[in-house]
Amino acid sequence: MDGTDPGTGTGFVHHACLYGTDGEFLATAVPFALDGLAVGEPVLAATTPANIELLRSALGERAGELDTAETAYFGRRPVERVSAFLRYHDRRSRPGRRLRILAEPVWGGRSARQTAEWKRMESGLNVLLAGLPVWMICPYDTRTVPGDVARAARATHPARVDGRLVTPCAEFTDPGAYAAEVPPPRLPAPPGAARTGPTGRIAEIRSFARERAGAAGLRGERLGLAVLGVCEAAGYLLACGGTRVGARAWEEPGVLVYELLGAPVGPVPAFAGFRPPGAEPDPEDGLWLARMLSESLDVRGHGPLARLILRIAGPGDAERW
Repeated sequence: MDGTDPGTGTGFVHHACLYGTDGEFLATAVPFALDGLAVGEPVLAATTPANIELLRSALGERAGELDTAETAYFGRRPVERVSAFLRYHDRRSRPGRRLRILAEPVWGGRSARQTAEWKRMESGLNVLLAGLPVWMICPYDTRTVPGDVARAARATHPARVDGRLVTPCAEFTDPGAYAAEVPPPRLPAPPGAARTGPTGRIAEIRSFARERAGAAGLRGERLGLAVLGVCEAAGYLLACGGTRVGARAWEEPGVLVYELLGAPVGPVPAFAGFRPPGAEPDPEDGLWLARMLSESLDVRGHGPLARLILRIAGPGDAERW
């Protein structure tokens, strides 16, 4: 892109685009897409329906070559979003060919906890997708995103792009340091009605998790998946060095909450359990499954070692979490 193109490369390139008008969005998105299509690179626009329409119209006869996805459905949660990126890479990548992705997160309507999780995911992509031949630009609409989200964009992306101009972000923070500096919001204390189970190994955790899920009204497959999520998270903590894990559980409107308790297991990698299982077994495989099965999973490695939130009612009931 006029001397600013990061080159074919073999690794992940991650840029932010902060735009305040439709014209500013198109000034970046159109050359990014056209330059890629001109050299046979797959281009995905995972953005809002309005932006997809704008971009298709601007691309004219080449619009049919653009891959698109409505961003609200391209991974509802961070763990699903990372999996969606990896699936697209696996489906469209070819040796020696880079992929281009416009990836615009949805920020409106999220709770403070969800917003923090998505900020950390944006930083974590620099680690989770490292080495992949992907050039990703993440648009942020400054007309609608909160100011703290716009500021986070400059801390979670090594550079920003405006039209064809790429500028390093002075605020960019190493992902590990960012995760430490911007931890998830403090967990609220469990209510007095929380039930505590025995401390032990997986068998004790499984029995308690099943009993609590059944008491919350879960049945059949949903009950089995809830128990599996709790046991996989407990198994990861045990693999990290824990010897015995305890549990407590309680209900909140629309959700069932489990906490896993025990002696500190040491630092837990900031982005553990966000990559789907690969060809070789990995201790994080079970944690990824637990993330996929729960509405939210917060792993800390100390105090309450983990908190899982499982949906037991309609989608809107768990949004405050």
